Amino acid sequence: MEIQFLGTGSAWSLPEHSCRCAICTRMTELGEERTRTSFVVRSREETVLVDCGPDLRVQMRRNQLERPDLILVTHEHGDHYLGMDDLLAFRRSVPKAAWQPIPVYATEQSWQEMEIRFGYLLGSLVEKRPAVPGAALNGPKMRITPFKTFHGPFAKGSVGYVMETTEPESPFRLVYTSDFMSLEAEPDLLFEPDVLVIQVHWLNEPVENRPYHMSFQNALDYIKRWKPKKAAYLVHISDADKVPGDPCNDFLKKYDAAAPLADPHSQVPYPVPRCQSEWQAVVDRIGFDHGIPTPIIVARDGLRVVAD
Repeated sequence: MEIQFLGTGSAWSLPEHSCRCAICTRMTELGEERTRTSFVVRSREETVLVDCGPDLRVQMRRNQLERPDLILVTHEHGDHYLGMDDLLAFRRSVPKAAWQPIPVYATEQSWQEMEIRFGYLLGSLVEKRPAVPGAALNGPKMRITPFKTFHGPFAKGSVGYVMETTEPESPFRLVYTSDFMSLEAEPDLLFEPDVLVIQVHWLNEPVENRPYHMSFQNALDYIKRWKPKKAAYLVHISDADKVPGDPCNDFLKKYDAAAPLADPHSQVPYPVPRCQSEWQAVVDRIGFDHGIPTPIIVARDGLRVVAD
């Protein structure tokens, strides 16, 4: 199985336009960018695109993306499906007789919102397919099972997905949480996957988790409990943490930390990362201090992982 991260950022991408906060400033200086979170999973038999946000056209060109065999939409927020129109590039570039609509899976609650915007694409560009939490999807060659996630009152259709290859000689299981704050239940499929891809919107859990996202501080508990065998990858990273001393900490998007993650020996809070290298350094240090044996990797746009 191969994983290709098309985007690893939050709803507004990073660095944000016109923002002068410490995080956006440092990323701009380094020429770094995180587009909206999306990735591709390739097995021997099929290619699966997970979410298609508004950066999809740029992501397709940067990564030379081929037509996916199917698409999984995790929930009805715009940064996860508003790029669906850009899939027309695949249909416009083949003979009419050769085209078959791309199956798109989402929960019924998500489809209610998605059809308002993209109902005109159904039957021509994409084929509507249901995703029911707890039930394996009908159609894919991989075994793909949605599971319910809580991402607040305005994302009632939110789910994560478990993807399993069916080749007996090389079984593989990937868990993707998508955006979430908590889970209603933790089915057995979530435990001891080969790879975990988990949302990390902040480093520190905020006093008020208004957008209902996961922090790395809280994600540590899931990583410890689920015990991924090969690696955990962090995605959906934002600039919402407050960097000490940053004069832009009064911006609307910045959140106060409730009880910042701190070094267990010195009790000094870990530094708030501003860029890819700082994120990885902090995550490595925290993982070591917490005795987590599995590598925790901060995914970046364009990262390709052969995970067999």
